[in-house]
Amino acid sequence: MHIVVGTAATLAWSSTDLGETWTRLTKGLYPQMPIWAISSHPRRPDEFLAGTDEGVYRWRGHELGWDALHCDFSDTPVWAVAHSPHDPDLLIAGTRKPASLFRSKDGGRNWEWLPARMAQRCRYVNYPRVTRIVFDPDDPLAIWASVEIDGVWRSRDGGDTWQRLVDGLKSHDIHGITLVPGRRRVMVATDEGLHCSDDEGETWRPVPIDSPAAYTRSVNAVAGVPGLLFATNGDGPPGSWGRLFRSTDHGDSWSEVELPVRANSTVWKVAPHPGDPMILFACTAYGQVMRSLDGGANWTKLEREFGDIRSLEWVHMGVQL
Repeated sequence: MHIVVGTAATLAWSSTDLGETWTRLTKGLYPQMPIWAISSHPRRPDEFLAGTDEGVYRWRGHELGWDALHCDFSDTPVWAVAHSPHDPDLLIAGTRKPASLFRSKDGGRNWEWLPARMAQRCRYVNYPRVTRIVFDPDDPLAIWASVEIDGVWRSRDGGDTWQRLVDGLKSHDIHGITLVPGRRRVMVATDEGLHCSDDEGETWRPVPIDSPAAYTRSVNAVAGVPGLLFATNGDGPPGSWGRLFRSTDHGDSWSEVELPVRANSTVWKVAPHPGDPMILFACTAYGQVMRSLDGGANWTKLEREFGDIRSLEWVHMGVQL
């Protein structure tokens, strides 16, 4: 697998050696295109998808490079994209301006608008955007979406219909969402801290972390280690400092993780390796990248820094970059 960094101004970068060296992925796409989101599927090891300011693009290795998945929203920023773990041809994309969801059932050749009628304007970011899409690994029909700023949305029928779930949320500014294995728990990261739900999103409650700022940007469960989660924190977007938190009890309690350097901005994202829970990457909004090889207990800052990171994901690439 490769670790891929998506940036706001220099496209995407990939590493095949755990971050020691990096290759910029530019062929076929404007080199300053923002990469807001990344998704791949193990049954499509020759490609991965990226959400850009001009719809969804697909990377197929240096020989082929990027190609656009043309659709009705090709001129719309895509801030979230996800493959169904149950079907590599089932894709959901989430957009900004307008905030909407789109579905493809044929690997991106055709797309349809989904009836999740999200807010189109808001006070703080002007135009709401879908920040993350998560498929339930146990239920092929259950899909979740987080929206900045319009709460949590859930579908129980594969995306045909959607319900907005905000009861108990201190804020509707939702930056990230994860499903906690083994507990049927859902957790979200908001500008007012972490929240969790134990009733499929019907109600939410705040989960405290020991930080001078409530702002949280992402929350991720680690596959293969029951109860292990990581959450990122800082003093805003992009912020001037950041912290990383870890839970070993399914998100009930959280402790700060010591980082190897002072974070130069909000810690933005954590990317656990899907097949090896000992390997994790983390990044800050202003481009620092850190790596753990012992399950998140200890971290090393990598030499390479990137300008403005917006996505950090492992991709199932069989074609060498």
